[in-house]
Amino acid sequence: MAEFDTMRSAAGTRTAAIDEGLRAHMNKVYGTMSVGMLLTFLVAWAVGSTPELLSVFRDPQTLQPNLIGWVVMFAPLIMVFAFGAMLNRLSAAGAQLFFYAFAAVMGLSLSWIFVVFTGVSIAQVFLITAIAFAGLSLYGYTTKRDISGWGTFLIMGVIGLLVASVVNIFLASSALQFAISALGVLIFAGLTAYDTQNIKNTYLQMAHSGDREWLGKAAIMGALSLYMDFINMFMFLLQFFGQRE
Repeated sequence: MAEFDTMRSAAGTRTAAIDEGLRAHMNKVYGTMSVGMLLTFLVAWAVGSTPELLSVFRDPQTLQPNLIGWVVMFAPLIMVFAFGAMLNRLSAAGAQLFFYAFAAVMGLSLSWIFVVFTGVSIAQVFLITAIAFAGLSLYGYTTKRDISGWGTFLIMGVIGLLVASVVNIFLASSALQFAISALGVLIFAGLTAYDTQNIKNTYLQMAHSGDREWLGKAAIMGALSLYMDFINMFMFLLQFFGQRE
């Protein structure tokens, strides 16, 4: 009996340690994501509210991107793929620095919204997105339901959105843009819950390894995933609720 009590006490201690580690891990994920979001919107606001800076990337009258603008537009996508390929060679600190550089470049690519939409509507849509994101992420964290099966469908949806968005750059179809925005909100809402559960489950599977460097990089990758979910949901909602200048 004494041996059983000792084993039960040790198991309880390990469980408590994992729970505490999970909370710290998720705090790091959300904290890193929040800093990235702040950096993105500061860069976007600084460039978007300064005509001289914005003209480096876009025509001041039509807001059509020039050559540098096209590079900046697709740079975040290229950086995401590069991040995945380089992750094993980066330290946790290097991965975090890369994420913040990515967030700054994303700010450059989004700077045009401060010219097209009113500041009040941008703030309102940001608040709507934040509330929706918090609820969806909380669901993904707390639900007992396994939603890992959503992953394939959602990733295929993202690929479809990307292709449709590139096509619509040239078609400029308002009907297609409406459909893209509606589907985009639904897909990234699902991804918010899916990614949150995946981040939690990944930590629980790897916590016993004690590899702090790997867990540190996993937190950065988790922050990147949730950051992308938030940004995309915000941009699609802005198409619906944003008031134009």
